[in-house]
Amino acid sequence: MLNKLPTLNKSDLFELLSQRFDSQDKKLSQIPNPKLLANATNAAQRIVKAIHNKERIVLVGDYDVDGVSSTAITVDFFNQIPYPLVAVIPNRFTDGYGVSPTVLQRINADLVITVDNGITAIEAAEICKQRDIDLIITDHHTPSETLPNAYVIVNPKLSTCNYPFKEICGAEVIWLLLGLVKKELALNIDMKQFLDILSIAIIADVMPLININRTLVKEGLKMIMHSNRPASIIIRDFLNKSQITSEDIAFNIAPRINSAGRLEDASIALDFYTAPDTHTAYKQFELLTQLNDLRKATETQTTNEALSLVNKEDKVIVVASTGWHEGVIGIVASRLVDKFGYPTIVLSIKGEEAKGSARSIGDVNIYELIKENEHLLTKFGGHKMAAGLSLHVKDIKAFAEAINQSVKKVPENDFIPKEQISGILQSEDIDTELLSLLEQFEPYGEANLRPTFLIKDAEVVSIKLMGADKSHSRIEIRQYPHQRNTVELIAFRRVFEMPEDKKLTCSYSITKNEFNGKISTQLLVKKIF
Repeated sequence: MLNKLPTLNKSDLFELLSQRFDSQDKKLSQIPNPKLLANATNAAQRIVKAIHNKERIVLVGDYDVDGVSSTAITVDFFNQIPYPLVAVIPNRFTDGYGVSPTVLQRINADLVITVDNGITAIEAAEICKQRDIDLIITDHHTPSETLPNAYVIVNPKLSTCNYPFKEICGAEVIWLLLGLVKKELALNIDMKQFLDILSIAIIADVMPLININRTLVKEGLKMIMHSNRPASIIIRDFLNKSQITSEDIAFNIAPRINSAGRLEDASIALDFYTAPDTHTAYKQFELLTQLNDLRKATETQTTNEALSLVNKEDKVIVVASTGWHEGVIGIVASRLVDKFGYPTIVLSIKGEEAKGSARSIGDVNIYELIKENEHLLTKFGGHKMAAGLSLHVKDIKAFAEAINQSVKKVPENDFIPKEQISGILQSEDIDTELLSLLEQFEPYGEANLRPTFLIKDAEVVSIKLMGADKSHSRIEIRQYPHQRNTVELIAFRRVFEMPEDKKLTCSYSITKNEFNGKISTQLLVKKIF
């Protein structure tokens, strides 16, 4: 594959990237009407009725970025009505996922609304019925054949839903629904004001950055640059850039927001989003940063332990151990996918039960593979690229064997990572003009990956280790022997040692580096061959 790559100049690259989009970007005014979301009008009318009748409304969120963002948008919206709303984000360790019976025990409500969860909450829906609570489920995860017996379910993936674009996250679902509530109540609330939080959710939940997602993320990133929301002010001060990209959010902001729910309690992240002033927002952001540092250390240790348990014969890696922190097993699964190129399930054992996270690769639908073996599970849910599951410890071996039988029918091509190398760039083409060209096709992310290029058999001139713990490498290379100029590559989270032949073949992406007001190109190593 590496031998067949074309050599590209800037105009070739422009043509290549232009082909990704078959039409002009949508304007915000072209986002399909929320009424097209099945049951959304009924849900909006029930919420409005609850407000008119002064009913007790409780919101149940989720502890990941999408769930916390969904909760923050709804809390902010209700504050502006104004109407009292009780927001509950379950604790990963004491409540489990979503609107569980445990969460309902401490809820006193006439109406419960879920955001980014609930599509598998069969038992919770029955408890709500018994207690005469109306349950509105808003979710985007793949529904099972049996749906919860709720008052109403709003989910673009319902077979009855005709919303034109179905790949939206939980925060988008509730944002669209709240747009209908606003109309029903004839409120003067600008729904654009939530785009800063909404864009973070779309990026963090790895939604495809095409269609309306592309529009919302573009506008949301602009919003972060000028929003008066204290959380957005802190984010832009922290990033300290003239232009914020989707990757800045994905690598620097989303992990911090996620770390609260992973290691402690997602309320820390919610308090950051909803902080009334920059002083409070800064304090919460500092807390999130500390938790994120702890998450990194925990994740490194768990990854090293998981690596030693991998059966390299399997095409779906399943590893399990006691003592692994539930909050990092999803990230560990992603690390193993990167290393081995196969879908991975990482299970944390506690007593007789095991809880796990699954991550996939390429076109392998991990949700369907897990569903095929649900008879061995106590609980599962998710989508094509990521899922959560629970099972009895005694069934782990049987499950690992069964899912590896199921995966045999998946074509080999489905395992190929979506990231394709675009071609080979001449080092003299890597300049600020190239950065401007790449910026035209922002935001990059799922379904619009930042282009990746190849450097082949380059001469390694020097290697320097960077970072407090010397865990990153700065590699100086010469692309061709006749060249005087060298190019610098950065390999994050990788200690690169001088190869015997002093040669390097790797894929890399190009990003903008801003430091002390100076703009330069930064080459980031993706994969070393």
